[in-house]
Amino acid sequence: MKPHIKKVAVVGSGIMGSGIACHFANIGVQVLLLDIVPRELDENEKAKGLSLDDKVVRNRIVNSSLTKALKSNPSPIYHKKFASRISTGNLEDDISKIAGVDWIIEVVVERLDIKQQVFARIEEHRKPGTLVTSNTSGIPIAFMNEGRTADFQEHFCGTHFFNPPRYLKLFEIIPGPNTKPEVIDFLNEYGDKFLGKTPVIAKDTPAFIGNRIGIFSIQSLFHMVQEMGLTVEEVDKLTGPVIGRPKSATFRTVDVVGLDTLVHVANGIYDNCKEDERHELFELPGFIQTLVENKWLGSKSGQGFYKKVKAKNGKSEILTLDLDSMDYRSKKRASFATLELTKNIENVIDRFPVLISGKDKAGEFYRKSFGALFAYVSNRIPEIADDLYKIDDAMKAGFGWEHGPFQIWDAIGLEKGLELIEAEGQHVASWVTKFKDAGHSSFYTVKDGATYFYDIGKSAMEKVPGQDAFIILNNIRASKEVFKNRGVVVEDLGDGVLNVEFRSKMNTIDGDVLAGLNKGIDLAEKDFQALVVGNQAANFSVGANIGMIFMMAVEQEYDELNMAVKMFQDTMMRMRYSSIPTISAPHGMCLGGGCELSLHADKIVAASETYIGLVEFGVGVIPGGGGSKEMALRASDSFRKNDVELNVLQEYFLTIGMAKVSTSAYEAFDLGILEKGKDVIVVNKDRQLATAKAYAKILAETGYSQPLPRSDVKVLGKQALGMFLVGTDSMEAAHYISEHDKKIADKLAYVMAGGDLSEASYVNEQYLLDLEREAFLSLCTERKTLERIQHMLKTGKPLRN
Repeated sequence: MKPHIKKVAVVGSGIMGSGIACHFANIGVQVLLLDIVPRELDENEKAKGLSLDDKVVRNRIVNSSLTKALKSNPSPIYHKKFASRISTGNLEDDISKIAGVDWIIEVVVERLDIKQQVFARIEEHRKPGTLVTSNTSGIPIAFMNEGRTADFQEHFCGTHFFNPPRYLKLFEIIPGPNTKPEVIDFLNEYGDKFLGKTPVIAKDTPAFIGNRIGIFSIQSLFHMVQEMGLTVEEVDKLTGPVIGRPKSATFRTVDVVGLDTLVHVANGIYDNCKEDERHELFELPGFIQTLVENKWLGSKSGQGFYKKVKAKNGKSEILTLDLDSMDYRSKKRASFATLELTKNIENVIDRFPVLISGKDKAGEFYRKSFGALFAYVSNRIPEIADDLYKIDDAMKAGFGWEHGPFQIWDAIGLEKGLELIEAEGQHVASWVTKFKDAGHSSFYTVKDGATYFYDIGKSAMEKVPGQDAFIILNNIRASKEVFKNRGVVVEDLGDGVLNVEFRSKMNTIDGDVLAGLNKGIDLAEKDFQALVVGNQAANFSVGANIGMIFMMAVEQEYDELNMAVKMFQDTMMRMRYSSIPTISAPHGMCLGGGCELSLHADKIVAASETYIGLVEFGVGVIPGGGGSKEMALRASDSFRKNDVELNVLQEYFLTIGMAKVSTSAYEAFDLGILEKGKDVIVVNKDRQLATAKAYAKILAETGYSQPLPRSDVKVLGKQALGMFLVGTDSMEAAHYISEHDKKIADKLAYVMAGGDLSEASYVNEQYLLDLEREAFLSLCTERKTLERIQHMLKTGKPLRN
C-alpha cells in the first residue's frame, strides 16, 4: 500500500485537531479542517445582525479554534504562510468534501457515542480505500468501528498524536481487529518519514503505551510525595534535567498539560484495568481530589501546583502549593547532597548508578521510584506491547525522557534493578527471570553500529527495526573514530564521508573544536571525499565559548584574542573553500558561532526544529567568525535581484542588529541564513545525519569543484554608513536602544557598509573579515561589553546596559 497523501481531513478543531491540522500543513499537505455548526448566535453576531444561516456563523467554531491555535506560543506552524494550506468548513455544509481526501482523522470529544455518530457521517461520504483514523487517547478501537462496513474497518485504526503535535514525536498506531496489515505498515513509514515522528505500534489496551506508563509514573510519584514528606520544589528538582527529563519536570508539566487531562486518563486506567497489579495506584490521592474540587487545574485555570501573582512592588512572583496545608507560599530552594555528586557527570545515563546510591532522601526517592517503574514496565509486556524497545521509544518520544525505563535499568545494572524491585515489595515479570537465567545482563547491546534488543518471544537479541535509515553516533563513535581531541570526535560515516561531532559543553566552539574542524578537513581532503559537521546532542551549538573571550579581554590579552578570532575566521573560510564539499547539519539551538559555521558550509541540511541566528549583540559584540562578512556578502548577491540596494542591506543588517533567531528552519530562509535552492530541511531529526551524508556523497560524486575566493562583494560605503548612523542616532534619542547598543550597531554598520568608502565599490572577503575582526576586538575592550558577557555567563540571559 503506497497511497500518496495529498490532502487530509481533520474532524474536530479543538487544541489537538487544530494542532494536527497545522502539522500536516507544515509538511506541505492540504488540510480540510471541520467542526460542528453553532446552535446559537454569540453576542458579537447578534450585534452585527447575523443569522444562523450565515457562513461566517456556521464556520465560527472551526475558524476561531484555528485562529487561536495559530496565535498560541509556541507556534504549531513552521511558518505563518503555511496556514494557507488549511481550509475550514463545518460538518453539515462541507462533509461531502471528504470524498476528495486521502486520509480522514477524527479528533472529536472522547465519548464513544459521539465518535460513532461521526464515523457514520464519514462513511456516507468517504470513497472506498480512504484511510480513517481516530486520535483517541484510550477508547478501544474495536468499539469505535462497530457497525461500519468491511472496507471502513480494514482501513481504520487509531493514530494517537501527543500534544503539541508539532513538538512531541510520539505517534502511537493502534490496529483495530480488522485493520489491514499494509495500512499499519504505511502509517508506520509515513509517521517516520513524512511527519517526523517516532511511530510505535501499540496494542488496543487502555491508554495504550505512552500514557499507561507515563500516568503510572506520575501517580506513583503522587502517592510517594506525602509518604516521604517531599515538597513540590523537591520533586521537580529530582525529576527534571538531572535524570534527562524536561525542565518542567513533574508538577510544572502537570500544570501545563492540565490536571483535568491527567485525572481523566488516570480514571480511565483505574476503571478499565482491574487486573493491573498496581490498580490501587491509579486511585487519586486526597490532595489531587482537592485540587480538582477547587478547579486548580494548572495554567488553564490560573493556578495549580504553582501560581503566578503580582507582588506589592509590582513584580511577578511564582508561588508554590504546600501539599500539607494546601495553601500557596513562596518558593523554597531544593537541594540534595546526592545531586551534588552528579554535577561533574555530563552524560545523564552515567548518573543513575550514583543517584540510586545516595544516602539522603534523594537516594531513597530514586530507589523507590525506579524499583516501582522497573517492575511495572516488565509486567506490561506482552499486555501493551510485545517488544520492550517500544516502551522506551514511547516514553522518550511522548514524555521527553532522554532514556526509557529499560535503558535506565541497563545503566543501573540488571541485578541492582532486581534488588530495587524486591525492596519495594514488587514482583518482576517471569520473562525477566528467564532472561537472567539464560545468562543475559543487558536489555540492549550494540553490534556493528546497530542496536539490538532482547526479543522476549524469540528469547534472543534482535536488531531494532527501522534504524537502517539512521546514523546513530553513539553506536559508531568508538569503532569509527578517526580523530579525537577534547572538543570533537571525527567519525568515518562510510562511503568516503567524515563527520565532525562537537563534544564540548553545550557544543560551544573553542580552540579544541576549531582545531578538530581543521583536522577533519585535512583528513577529508587527503583520504576522503566529503565532510559533514553534525551531532546528536540537544543543540547543534550555542555559539563560541564566551568564557574564553571574557578571560582574554579581562586580562587584556588582545594579541591572543586577535589570534583566536583570526583562527575562527580562517576555519570558517576553510569550510567554504576546501577542496571537498562540506555539509552543516544544524538542529535545536544553532546560535552565534554555530550559525556562522553553517553559513560557510556548501550546504545546510537542517532539522525542521532548528532555532538559528546571529545573537552576538546580546553579549555586546558583533559576529566575529565571518557572520558579519557573510551577511554583507549575501546582501551584495541580493542587489542583483532588487533595485533598492540600501533596503536590501538594511534587512541583513537588522538580522544581526536585532539578534533575530528563527523559530523553525523554514523561518531561517526569511532571515537569509538558509538559501532556497541550496539548503534543505529534514522533518525527522533521526534521519538528519543520514540525509546530510547522502547530500555530501552526491556533491562529491557529481564532480565537486573547489570554489574560488570572492572578490566581487559590492559594498555601498558612505551612502549606507550614513543611513545606518542616522538610524542608530534616532533609535538612541527615542530611548529604544542604549548608548552601548548604538556603539555596537555603529560598528556593525561600518563593517557591512565596507567602511567609509566614498562610493560603492567591489571588495574581497578578506577585506570585510579584517573590518569585522577589528570591530569585534574594539568592542571587547568596552567595559559594558564585559559586563554583558559576565552577566550572560552567570545567568544565561542577555543584559541591556
